Amino acid sequence: MDIFTNRMGYGAMQLAGPNVFGPPRDRDAAIAVLRTAVELGVTHIDTSDFYGPAVVNEIIREALHPYPADLHIVTKVGARRGADGSWLPSHEAADLRAQVHENLDHLGLDVLDVVNLRVNAESRPDDSIAAEFTTLAELREAGLIRHLGVSGASDQQLTEAQSIAPVVTVQNLYNVVNRGDDALVDRTAKEGIAYAAFFPLGGFTPLQSGTLSAVADRLGATPHQVALAWLLQRSPTMVLIPGTSSVAHLRENLAAAELVLPADAVAELNALAAPTGTPR
Repeated sequence: MDIFTNRMGYGAMQLAGPNVFGPPRDRDAAIAVLRTAVELGVTHIDTSDFYGPAVVNEIIREALHPYPADLHIVTKVGARRGADGSWLPSHEAADLRAQVHENLDHLGLDVLDVVNLRVNAESRPDDSIAAEFTTLAELREAGLIRHLGVSGASDQQLTEAQSIAPVVTVQNLYNVVNRGDDALVDRTAKEGIAYAAFFPLGGFTPLQSGTLSAVADRLGATPHQVALAWLLQRSPTMVLIPGTSSVAHLRENLAAAELVLPADAVAELNALAAPTGTPR
């Protein structure tokens, strides 16, 4: 799928203020990161109108609109933010429609490339998402969305979504130490679905491992680059959306696409899986 031709994308979440809430400390720096990402060949940016809220989408618009023809923006719906910055699931049909229109307005778009349904984090793997996904499928039929995906979804929920409309991407938590989604990674590869690993570097609790550091030292790379390279080698349909508010870190992350891990390094990293994983 041309949206994910370059498997190394950029996750814009960190362009908001602390805890993904409010404006960034340095708006000019945020704009510079976005423009540098595009200059370096990034062709997909992950965002959502609940980052900020609205702040990140407005920064993306300011930095990049009118958008290059090969740049694709992937967003998601299914939550609101409380006045205190809390994350509030919001899956009512009317509000899902409103969220899609808000993403369109704040990004300055007539149609969204990809919209992911953010599954309620408190839901069980066998909870139905049919009603919510049907609402998004209707908006796709109306021409407001080109493609659909799911975020934080189980294997069963992916199957249910596919029974309603085509699914082009699954966006779930997965990294070198959090591998509860191994089976779903394999399934998406077989079905040609892009698997977007969020928190590929650990997110709010950055990855720290003596093994990761040792492998990085041996290869003349950084631990973050090794962690990203492991993900790219894990599956041919793996796409990455590491986030940063620093141009230097952005360059470091994107350089991971050129790092090829030898078999012995992969074996060492494979052994890092946490003893218990989250099957979501």
